[in-house]
Amino acid sequence: MRHRIWLRTVSTVLNPKMRSHTYIDTLGSARIMARVLDGKALAKEIKAELKIKIHNWVSSGQRAPSLRCIIVGEDPASHTYVKNKIAAAIEIGIEAQTLKYDENLTEEALITAIELLNEDTTVDGILVQLPLPNNIDERRVCNAVAPEKDVDGFHITNVGQLCLDMPTIVPATALAVIEMLKRFKIETFGRNAVVVGRSKNVGLPIAMMLHSDKNHDSGLGMDATVTVCHRYTPPELLQQHCRNADIIVTATGVPNLIKADMIKPGATVIDVGITRITDEQGKTKLVGDVDYDDKCLYIVRALNSYSRTDIRRGHKRALVTPEENAEENTSRLSNANKEKRSILQRVQNLTP
Repeated sequence: MRHRIWLRTVSTVLNPKMRSHTYIDTLGSARIMARVLDGKALAKEIKAELKIKIHNWVSSGQRAPSLRCIIVGEDPASHTYVKNKIAAAIEIGIEAQTLKYDENLTEEALITAIELLNEDTTVDGILVQLPLPNNIDERRVCNAVAPEKDVDGFHITNVGQLCLDMPTIVPATALAVIEMLKRFKIETFGRNAVVVGRSKNVGLPIAMMLHSDKNHDSGLGMDATVTVCHRYTPPELLQQHCRNADIIVTATGVPNLIKADMIKPGATVIDVGITRITDEQGKTKLVGDVDYDDKCLYIVRALNSYSRTDIRRGHKRALVTPEENAEENTSRLSNANKEKRSILQRVQNLTP
């Protein structure tokens, strides 16, 4: 009955074409279907914003943000990712360099290199490209990066602060998903959201921010009702959860895992999955997790968009001399940290 009343009300303000693409979500709100979100355009827009912000920062007499990307081994995909990250950083005014190491580098030697960067006051952000060679413990390496310079947001301190809904550095892809939801004004308050995939660097942080309280200190909360599905979720339950979702974020790397009949009309779908496959003609291409049609209200093919970028927001310390007043130091450091966090954290999301 409630839906009928809403539909009658909506019908009085929509033209016939709009009316045919209208549906009522789980909270009784009228929404319009079939719009593809342009992630590339959004990335370009944010790059322009950051370029101006960094220019203004440097013009005020501050040092440009500085980033170091560490790569170990000769994995072609990793080298491509790092190259794109460095290019994106330099484009908007960040001083960025790549530190390349042979795959025979020992774990201890890598950690020593990271510790030297931690101590270097001219370096503001450190990014260790994953995966690392099998002889190196990734968790130990991620925890070796100083939390305030942890551009990826993988240090246990940053992960813990995220779980407590405190201001912190958030993994790039997860933050990009939240940024897209906000920038495209997709309502999340009280909506049913399903996150497919529970990886510690993507699925988990996305779920944490989607369900968090917007009024908490981080300011990242989206107040959604969140369900997390993973490899052990029975297929019939996955279908059930997805069909009831107003928002689906999938990040599994399983091509066409989410079928069109699993998406209710008007749902917002953000596809973070990325898999390289060979088509019938023998050509390789990148695909996502979702096999979708125009039932979706919004869909983002993240592999070509803003949410697949990897130069994420970081943290920049202000330059203050030891002679300056301690109270003034604290104030300047706090303000500079906020400004640099705003700049460097967003940059991590801008590499295609």
